[in-house]
Amino acid sequence: MKTIKDIKTSSLGFGCWAIGGTWNNINDSDSIDAIRAAVDYDINFFDVAPVYGLGHAEKVLGRALEGVERSKVVIATKCGLVWDSNNNVKNDLSACSIFREVDESLSRLKTDHIDLYQVHWPDPNTPIAETAQALAELKQQGKIRHVGVSNYSLDMTREMMEGVEVATFQGLYNLIEQNPKSYHGIPLSYRARDEVIPFCAENDIKYLPYSPLMQGLLTGTLMRTNNWDKNDDRHNNPKLNGEVFDKYFNCVEELKQLAKTAQVPLSYIAIQWLTHQPEVGPVIAGAHTIEQVRENALSLNKVLDQEILLRAEDIVRKWGVQ
Repeated sequence: MKTIKDIKTSSLGFGCWAIGGTWNNINDSDSIDAIRAAVDYDINFFDVAPVYGLGHAEKVLGRALEGVERSKVVIATKCGLVWDSNNNVKNDLSACSIFREVDESLSRLKTDHIDLYQVHWPDPNTPIAETAQALAELKQQGKIRHVGVSNYSLDMTREMMEGVEVATFQGLYNLIEQNPKSYHGIPLSYRARDEVIPFCAENDIKYLPYSPLMQGLLTGTLMRTNNWDKNDDRHNNPKLNGEVFDKYFNCVEELKQLAKTAQVPLSYIAIQWLTHQPEVGPVIAGAHTIEQVRENALSLNKVLDQEILLRAEDIVRKWGVQ
């Protein structure tokens, strides 16, 4: 178990990006079954965002959790990425936009409160103080319980903390991408392991790692080429395509040999590398089928020796990937 302030969560969370329909071969029926299976496996933390499928992922999550006792699940969603009638997305963390977004999310999620409300990406056009004040008002109104930041720099995070308590920091972080400089080609203004993890330890903030399996690479099931078509968002990740992908793929091939020695799937090593870190909160592992949920849940059943995790770090260091 993990703790976000006064909320107890499972060590493993359920990431809802894929159920928005942005990956290949996703359908709502399977997604709903997967979410309900997660509850059965005692996974209680669900991370979603309005922009995932332009509202669709929140609707699917809301449908799936109908009939589940609200106190038994922790719902985390986000704000700050909004779209127009032509589905053009822009950053907007103004107070007016946040007040509108939260009500829309509450409606789609079929709930009266959000346990963790996170700013999705920085908005350079809105003062952070304005965003913080709006979030503090939502806490006071009872619409949200806690506030988190995502993809913020440490300076931005400190400024946010001046106006509202920050409970979590969500960012890209996995066994291979320990201090990544970009995500899908978007520059990142933080270094996860070297900067943010120590900051979280000092300030009672939980780090929520997204892409813990590097969008499927750390399952060890990807091929060297032809993993997806242009309809899959992973096609737009430069690290997973073309010549750049070769180094990542070769690193994973060596990690797979380590997993074979440990007699576990590679995903077990990748997930436990994260859950063993006290500063890390629920690991946001995506899933859209019952089998994927089951595999993720079982990853914590066999506790790995620290030696295996250190050997995995050595392999990643050898290949020089980020």
